[in-house]
Amino acid sequence: MTLNQRIDAFADLGRFFNQVSDENNPAAGSMSEKANEILAAAEAENGWFTRQNILAALQSWAGLLTEENLQQWLSKYNLPAVNPNPKTVGIVMAGNVPMVGFHDFLSVLITGNKVQAKLASGDRLLIPFFAEFLKKTEPGFAGFIEFTEERLTDFDAIIATGSDNTARYFEYYFKKYPHIIRKNRNSVAVLTGKETGRDLELLADDIFRHFGLGCRNVSKIYIPEGYNFDPFFKAMYSWKHVINHHRYINNYDYNKAVYLMDNLALLDNEFLLLKEDSGFSSPIAVVFYEYYSGLSRLASHLEEQADRLQCIVADLEWPGEVAFGKTQSPELWEYADGVDTIRFLEKL
Repeated sequence: MTLNQRIDAFADLGRFFNQVSDENNPAAGSMSEKANEILAAAEAENGWFTRQNILAALQSWAGLLTEENLQQWLSKYNLPAVNPNPKTVGIVMAGNVPMVGFHDFLSVLITGNKVQAKLASGDRLLIPFFAEFLKKTEPGFAGFIEFTEERLTDFDAIIATGSDNTARYFEYYFKKYPHIIRKNRNSVAVLTGKETGRDLELLADDIFRHFGLGCRNVSKIYIPEGYNFDPFFKAMYSWKHVINHHRYINNYDYNKAVYLMDNLALLDNEFLLLKEDSGFSSPIAVVFYEYYSGLSRLASHLEEQADRLQCIVADLEWPGEVAFGKTQSPELWEYADGVDTIRFLEKL
């Protein structure tokens, strides 16, 4: 396959994502019917994968996988038209949000390499199904894609995503191979008190999408002294429906009970808890907050903590800041942990 053939195939997949995710205009055909079955099965298998969240992931990818975007993404690299020596790249996928491993899957295949992916137990169905569509669109992919729930074998390089604990295992086990190992990261928002109601509603998307389970979800806000929380809580009500999800509300009730037993001060709107805390990784249904005394001092602090952060949401014209509402829609060239996956694959 040539690079252009691979780009065309993924652009076709993007159009299919759009068809599947547009429930008001469902596409005809057996693949679309099967897609609905797979989405229902994925939701049944993982209680956190609601149909709404799966469709949101597909809609995001539909917007990214256009020929124009793919060409723009790859234009800064010197990828050959045909990869003369494809490598097999093992991918250890996470399963915290729907299709979270898809960017690695895309990166390996678009560079003309082979994927050997170890699926997460919580996300076994979605990517393999859409890989079948890809192979139907471009049969040349047939020998380039392998999925397993067992141990990876006979690979040339590794991309692995996990917790801080599993990352230590990955570092040891894969140390002799070229690798990208990703650890826990969290995202934060910096508020000034001048945000509009719309800004804060978009921030609610950054907080609640996928129930806050992703590394791009905002788990902490930084606020100035004397901050008025009323507009913040008013905007959060755009996501009040999360209280209807049994797993989410169970976490809310549990965390609230634990904090109250410890006599910790909380701000509470009956479906979200705000807790003053210097940490980054808040539990489900909890957002940490911390006061800052100056933006320049805060910027220095966040720079020191860069290896623990995935996104900084702000409207301060800071380098690398993410706009409100955009954490779950990164561009193709916005790499997890800031590690350029394509450049890594180029060097294999």
